[in-house]
Amino acid sequence: MARHSGERKHQILQTLARMLEAPQAEKITTASLAARLEVSEAALYRHFASKAQMYEGLIEFIEQTLFGFIKRINVEEPQGLLQVRAMAQLLLAFAEKNRGMTRVLIGEALVNEHARLQARVNQMLDRVEASLKQSLRIAATQGACQADAAIAANLVLVWIQGRWQQFVKSGFSRAPLAQWEGQWTLLAAGLSAR
Repeated sequence: MARHSGERKHQILQTLARMLEAPQAEKITTASLAARLEVSEAALYRHFASKAQMYEGLIEFIEQTLFGFIKRINVEEPQGLLQVRAMAQLLLAFAEKNRGMTRVLIGEALVNEHARLQARVNQMLDRVEASLKQSLRIAATQGACQADAAIAANLVLVWIQGRWQQFVKSGFSRAPLAQWEGQWTLLAAGLSAR
């Protein structure tokens, strides 16, 4: 029974993420989610105490995925600036592949939901910024970055968030990785300029 419970939770989260992928998505209710799954709302509440808890499950998935890859980047890539490049590319590629999750990352899917959800996303983004800052500090010791690490990390993060916003607001037609090489080249030049 426990195996089936875990599978059902995963199915609920997958369905919620797919529903969030609609370009003009309406507010998702537990009734609409239950209808999509062809179960009763009561069946949803056997697995999650609230809709907020379902969103927390999506946020947890995002955190585990992103920080798993960020850790791997930091272990495998010794060059600080290349770590930043890889993290930025990862964050944009994740959004491109996970449209519904991108709506969570920019907070659009969390409007009118419990405030703690946006706070948790903000905390996750603070951790991403801290990872970028650490890599930029490494880049500075290697002579590859002349910019203040905190300012540069914030710049890279808000650029990524802007790409996410543009992706969602365009109905997913303006891909986050479009113009990646050219834009990264401009950012990297700014980071290494004296």
